[in-house]
Amino acid sequence: MSPVAVTVICFVLYAVFYRVWGQGLGSKIYELNPDAPTPAHTCRDNVDFIPTNRFVLFGHHYCSIAGLAPMLGPAIAVIWGWAPALLWVVLGTILIGAVHDFSALILSVRHQGKGIGAVAETVITPRARGLFLALIFFLISMAMGVFVLVVAGLFSDVGNAATAHPEAVVPTFSLMGIAMLMGWLVYRRGMRLGPVTAVGFALMVFLTWWGLDHPVGGVSRETWMFVLLAYAAAASILPVWLLLQPRDYLNSLLLYLGLGSVFAGMFLLQPSFAAPALNPSPAGAPPIVPFLFIVIACGAVSGFHGLVSSGTTSKQLDKESDGCMIGYGGMVGESILGLAAVLACTAGFASAAEWNTYYASWGAASGLAAKLGAFISGTGLFVSQLGVPREFAEAFMSVIVVGFALTSIDSGARLLRYTFHEIGESLGIAMLSNRYVATLAGVISIGFFAFFKVDGKPAGLFLWALFGTTNQILAGMTLLAATVYLFRKRRPYLYTMLPMLLVLTVTLWAMGHNLIDYVRNSQWALTAVGVTILALALWVCVEAVIVMRALRRGTGEPVAEEQG
Repeated sequence: MSPVAVTVICFVLYAVFYRVWGQGLGSKIYELNPDAPTPAHTCRDNVDFIPTNRFVLFGHHYCSIAGLAPMLGPAIAVIWGWAPALLWVVLGTILIGAVHDFSALILSVRHQGKGIGAVAETVITPRARGLFLALIFFLISMAMGVFVLVVAGLFSDVGNAATAHPEAVVPTFSLMGIAMLMGWLVYRRGMRLGPVTAVGFALMVFLTWWGLDHPVGGVSRETWMFVLLAYAAAASILPVWLLLQPRDYLNSLLLYLGLGSVFAGMFLLQPSFAAPALNPSPAGAPPIVPFLFIVIACGAVSGFHGLVSSGTTSKQLDKESDGCMIGYGGMVGESILGLAAVLACTAGFASAAEWNTYYASWGAASGLAAKLGAFISGTGLFVSQLGVPREFAEAFMSVIVVGFALTSIDSGARLLRYTFHEIGESLGIAMLSNRYVATLAGVISIGFFAFFKVDGKPAGLFLWALFGTTNQILAGMTLLAATVYLFRKRRPYLYTMLPMLLVLTVTLWAMGHNLIDYVRNSQWALTAVGVTILALALWVCVEAVIVMRALRRGTGEPVAEEQG
């Protein structure tokens, strides 16, 4: 089957499942009420809580959940062939990932915009909150540490010229200034969103073009890592309307343009797959089952998305009825990005021999940045079919890659601040309620994993595998919380329970496999983190089973309290 025919089938599936599955969950399972007051109104503070236009919020949510993962995960997973990667990116999304994101958003909205950890305290047990917070801390710190490492590698051409894109620096940092100006004009000067968007987007496209001839080279990766950590701190502290929201909104417009160009160019090129449909045993790679599901991570289902849904997005949702478009639809949008990554890394090569230069073995491409290079090269080929010079097309796609990584870094830093707030509440540490102190703690945690090394080398690929399992465990925990919530409300819960069982089964399997390898290779730091995460996850499952058994016996509270 050709890549074009595969793409058409995938888009039909997206449309049908959004209309039937997503909207059905909203109307029949969660019973969304457009007149119910949301936390954006009842808790409004104009720093974190603020009612937001649904299209702007979709852009913020989409960019925050997307990040590097839906490009990076599939770019690695296609080593097992294009068919398994594509099937999980599409089917995993519409049946599991989008349900997860949507559920996390609605649970948070109905519990005063609290994070999923705090929601677990009400829905499951008070002990579950602490367990969730510990998992969330590890997940965000590791993921953002990897993103900082990878983006710094893409920025720096010092000893890394083959995979570096220093031309992305100017448009990336200019976008921050444009976004802050837009936020000020819309929220403080009362200007209309449409004209401000048009001017901001035009400036962004111009600076992307200008940055191609004005690369910022000669800066080391370590220096860029410190710059990115400083940016994460600023993004965590500033009001959401001033930087985070308009930057994500603008970045989403850039992505729409990029994705549209990628798919249009692919349809014009009419390529064939250079990769095999199935490559079950590539040299040095772990087994395809369960690791395909873990490596693709956010491209199909992601615990990090639940943190965004319940962390920043729920605090800005204007109406419950916007939840399906943003929660379910946002994940479908991410899956489209994952689909583009699968196609770029399998059909974006001239021959099987060229594909093998990247994927001959698990270690053929040296590091995560090199694997992103395959995505940038493949999508650049597709975009160049529109008459755009190949060099500019690749520079344009590199800006998208870096821009999306930064949206995850800044959102992740803010989510980590919220997590430290909740940890402070649980442990009675008053200073963690201060957003500056909590931000500093979060940035230090991210920095630790960004600079963490194994055998003297950056631990990006090791941490990515650990992030993948932690991420999927948290996704399973979030689906577990949704299942208990629906069980308490006497509503159909199989829609969340069956995905939860699948996600937890393959993830715990992969975690066990990883732990054996860590012990065998005497990687004791990774072993300690892995064992801790595994124990926390199993403990939450035990807590949930106890609650559901009590409810069945009629000795538990049958209805979880909903708060506006």
